[in-house]
Amino acid sequence: MNRQQRRAAAKAVKSSSDSPAALFEAALRHLQSGHFAESENCCRQILAANPQHADSFHLLGLISVETKKYDQAIEFIAQAIRCDPNNPDYLSNLGIALQRLGRLDEAIKSYDLALSIKPDSVETWLKLGHLLEKRQHFDQALLAYDRALEINPHHAEAANHGGLLLFALERYEEALARFDRLEQIKPGQADTCYMRGLCLDRLLRYDEASVIYRKALEIAPDLAEANNNLGIILRKSSRDAEALACFDKALQSKPAFAKALNNRGLSLSELRRFEEALASFSRASSVDPEYADAHFNAALVRLLTGDLEAGWVGREWRWKIPALGLHARAFAQPLWLGDSPLAGKTILLHNDEGFGDAIQFARYVPMVAALGARVILEVNEALRALLSEVPGVSQCLAKSTAGLPDFDFHCPLASLPRAFRTRVETIPSAESYLPAPTDVRRQPWESRLGPRDRPRVGLVWSGNPDHKNDRNRSLALSALSPILDLDVTFVSLQKNVRPEDKVTLREIGSVRDIEEHLLDFTDTAALVSCVDLVISVDTSVAHLAGALGCPVWILLPYSPEWRWLLDRDDSPWYPSARLFRQTETRQWPGVLARVRAELQDLIAAWRPV
Repeated sequence: MNRQQRRAAAKAVKSSSDSPAALFEAALRHLQSGHFAESENCCRQILAANPQHADSFHLLGLISVETKKYDQAIEFIAQAIRCDPNNPDYLSNLGIALQRLGRLDEAIKSYDLALSIKPDSVETWLKLGHLLEKRQHFDQALLAYDRALEINPHHAEAANHGGLLLFALERYEEALARFDRLEQIKPGQADTCYMRGLCLDRLLRYDEASVIYRKALEIAPDLAEANNNLGIILRKSSRDAEALACFDKALQSKPAFAKALNNRGLSLSELRRFEEALASFSRASSVDPEYADAHFNAALVRLLTGDLEAGWVGREWRWKIPALGLHARAFAQPLWLGDSPLAGKTILLHNDEGFGDAIQFARYVPMVAALGARVILEVNEALRALLSEVPGVSQCLAKSTAGLPDFDFHCPLASLPRAFRTRVETIPSAESYLPAPTDVRRQPWESRLGPRDRPRVGLVWSGNPDHKNDRNRSLALSALSPILDLDVTFVSLQKNVRPEDKVTLREIGSVRDIEEHLLDFTDTAALVSCVDLVISVDTSVAHLAGALGCPVWILLPYSPEWRWLLDRDDSPWYPSARLFRQTETRQWPGVLARVRAELQDLIAAWRPV
């Protein structure tokens, strides 16, 4: 080849490399490599020769998105659309730029336009779904994810996003179906197993959840969340030693896992390793100083082990735990915790927890009044008539009452022990602090019960099923069968009898059921005063009997509520109470065997009044 031929060939190659197609290919390569300036230069060369080259405007828009120049990106992509209005990719990427600038409604319209041109674009349906979810248009977002999955039934991302959104919406059955489908599309993924287990967990299908969590851990042994959640399920079955091992594994892979540290403390507490439990709660609080559960659970351990003063302070964290369902009252008046004089002032004492707690802490009302305060007491309607008779109450209102009278201070009832710096030895423990029901109140119940020819024993075997510890503290009525054949008039004091217990009541026939006549706590108090003994699980009637000074035997799980302390058969809160505790077996038969023996002694010693 001579010199002239070589020059001609070089000119042809240069001309080819400068062609719009070649320049555009080069621009794409530069963009993919992150060489944005070089990519932009190629596009501008093309546009210099062809000002209507839509793909170059579009590519300049993508470069601007990558370099976070979103206003410029919108301008370039809009020019591309003017050149080619029916290109769905332009409209879809315009949506991205608009979204990045926070112009979300415009972005949704852009995605909609893209889909009107190319309705089978899975990626655009996913983009639209993400944006609709961000705008909290959840049903529309789900439709977008479902449409993507219809177009491509094997699209893992579409199944995953639909499942995650349904889970966030607490639609756990539907979420589980999406994650089951994701498992079919892309089997053997630890994250998918974990989410399936989490859905089953939320559906209270604990046995199935534990199987799936274990499968996730076979795939990814260091998955801290799966270890933590498996431990929680084991705790619910009182398998705390096994649960503890799960929490320890979670912490091996994620040492600063505050929830696992808190759960570890709960299991250690159940195992009565209290110092270790407190150390675990302390570590959780160090990781997250605002983690209310850890502070609160540490307080419960301190109360249970008798360190009441520290426990009362820590228990104030209860307001910050949504699961407890408590709501701090937003009053303009200051909170009183024993730090201001009350003489000549009016204080609102309001019930912030359950019925039993209100009865237990009502003992402080006379002490507040003795400081010179006028006491307004606000409680649940079912307690109003009963607690209005507590000495020192000037006015007793139902919580549903609209508007409150003027007052100077307020204090939740459950914060009064803190206000009075209560220690075990200073618990106000009068023999009774609720006035005895009058003969007028008692007489209808005496008539219903008939002749008093043998001991009368009131029974309460279950509490509020929504209580977090109900599985440990409540029994089925059938569990009381070891005592129900004794020569006693058994009287049900139980409110809201569960369906299975109603069947048992009809079958055994030895327990008088007069629930329909129990309208509020004044009725229950009158009935309690007509029996010789109350046998109750840890629920409000146990507190009521103790507050009236009536004999009450309280059946307690191995790990009781803080108020019953440890390793004693009496209560500093209620002198008339005897405590019958589960042993380490955590079984009720042993408790009921002791109750039966004591009841036989009571029957032998009983004489008609």
